[in-house]
Amino acid sequence: MNYEILLRDHHLKVTPQRLGILSIMHEYGHIAVDDLFAHIKKRFSSISLATLYKNIDAMLKNRLISEIKIPNMKTRYEISKAPHVHMLCTKCHEFIDLELELDELVTAASNKSHYIINETSIVLSGLCESCQNSKE
Repeated sequence: MNYEILLRDHHLKVTPQRLGILSIMHEYGHIAVDDLFAHIKKRFSSISLATLYKNIDAMLKNRLISEIKIPNMKTRYEISKAPHVHMLCTKCHEFIDLELELDELVTAASNKSHYIINETSIVLSGLCESCQNSKE
């Protein structure tokens, strides 16, 4: 993935810190700010939490990254992609993307509510296959 092009396509200045943030987000998929900060600090020891938040805010405003709010857990961030569902295991906390066709759901929700829907964020929780099969 070419992060420089991604930043430019989203009208953001290319900086080493932003390239590092995107690289880490790509590597981990979904990441909380404190984990992102721990990883970025290894690459840029002088980066502050305030600087990290400013970069996250800029990327959110330009829709380069997405915020995933999970009930009773820390917010996570990911590089934006096509609308999809997130699956959360309530036992081991595995958190994965699931590609599903959301057009029918969005259309039905829009028709029923009369909202113009411009963003989706769906988190479904349950037990992953490993936790279903574990003896604990």
